[in-house]
Amino acid sequence: MYSVESDELISCPVCEAVNIDKRQNNICRRCGSKIYHHRSTPTEKSWAYLLTAMIFYVPANLYPMMIIEQFGSESGSTILEGVIELWNHGDYPIALIILVASIFVPIAKFIMLAYLLISVRNPLNNNTKINKHKVYYFTELIGPWSMVDVFVVGILAGLVHLSSVKIVAGAASTAFALTVFFTLLAAHAFDTKLIRGSR
Repeated sequence: MYSVESDELISCPVCEAVNIDKRQNNICRRCGSKIYHHRSTPTEKSWAYLLTAMIFYVPANLYPMMIIEQFGSESGSTILEGVIELWNHGDYPIALIILVASIFVPIAKFIMLAYLLISVRNPLNNNTKINKHKVYYFTELIGPWSMVDVFVVGILAGLVHLSSVKIVAGAASTAFALTVFFTLLAAHAFDTKLIRGSR
């Protein structure tokens, strides 16, 4: 008698009849409906959040982070333009903090999360000495620091109350906040139990 393993069975989404999975061209034996075989992976949700964060990171660097309205005219600057302007004015510590928090930290988090997601699907050879648990917890540690730029804009907008000067958040601040939000979701959606299985 032929025995069938449970992973060789697939159910029909229309009538819920159990069929033997032929891997392709599955037709339900009861109602004749075509059965599509969807293979989900444990990392797909984390990948979706990470890619969304990367997409939002593009306008976050192309559009103005902060718009200053003064005497009827508007001027805005991107993150890098703001860093350069602070540096030229001699505000080196603030320029470095914003540069690290707004440019290096998000990119580092993208790279580390992508490394974790790729390595758990395609384990590297055992000679690699990178501790994946430490990489994951480091991404959790540096995550909130990405919001420094958004906090600076919020604080300036709240403190400046001059009649001739008005500071408003630009489109980049919304995109940047969404970038941080989705990178946090990507990290939380990552199942750390997969690290053990990839060693």
